[in-house]
Amino acid sequence: MGLKIEDITYTYESGTAMSVNALNHITTEIPDGQFIGLIGHTGSGKSTFVQMLNGLLKASSGHIYYNGEDIDGDGYDKKALRANVGLVFQYPENQLFEADVLTDVEFGPKNLGLNESARKARAEKALNLVGLSEKYWKASPFDLSGGQKRRAAIAGVLAMEPKILILDEPTAGLDPRGRDEILGLVRDMKNQLDMTILLVSHSMEDVAEYVDRILVMNAGQIMLDGTPREVFSHVSELEAVGLAAPQMTYIMRDLAAAGLPVRTDCLTVEEAAAEILSHRDAIPAAEKGGSHA
Repeated sequence: MGLKIEDITYTYESGTAMSVNALNHITTEIPDGQFIGLIGHTGSGKSTFVQMLNGLLKASSGHIYYNGEDIDGDGYDKKALRANVGLVFQYPENQLFEADVLTDVEFGPKNLGLNESARKARAEKALNLVGLSEKYWKASPFDLSGGQKRRAAIAGVLAMEPKILILDEPTAGLDPRGRDEILGLVRDMKNQLDMTILLVSHSMEDVAEYVDRILVMNAGQIMLDGTPREVFSHVSELEAVGLAAPQMTYIMRDLAAAGLPVRTDCLTVEEAAAEILSHRDAIPAAEKGGSHA
């Protein structure tokens, strides 16, 4: 069943002169098995929204249901919710705190009440899933590289065996190789574990390539909701709120404007390359027309 969000709002410093509406009447669903991208400029409400989904913040009004139960209802087990809806923070330093990596990853299962052998088994399985070599398991998490820290942080959440995994800007600060490795890891986990994944990202290229559905947030509301191709067809609307389409979309639009009869809704490098090659016979004609494409 997944998560159902009904008309939620959230106000910081409510009732004071510093009051700020971070979320404004959001209604949506996150069903089981989807790979969803959440995008929006800084201050759009993304981080507030995802922290509400596993109960770290409580809605000022409205309701959030997990598998049909109100997560803010009387007697609802928030510990069980956080075991099922795992959140990996943007900065792994905020999530890593034990003396060594293995002990850190065991913390979640320990908090669930698992015995030593069970939590160790879960931790080792999670570390193997994220591809963090055993030679790092007894190292301090703070001695790891940026990409390794993110793997360790993801493993710490995976060890709780959540049904939904929320990743808040998991590639922030990584170089292109590190970004591709983390996103490839996330895609592999989605396929292997059949999880629901919500990926918060500022990179249009990343969400275009990896996710099935995109939620676009602006001013605390969901502005667009659809497949990547549907969402990125609204280029002018995205630009109006400080966002953009993937770079390939702009390149293909320039080529079409120059006379090459290509589709302008390509989102990835691979898709654009295939489309251009399918029209390679038309390239000389475009060039004769004065194109500098």
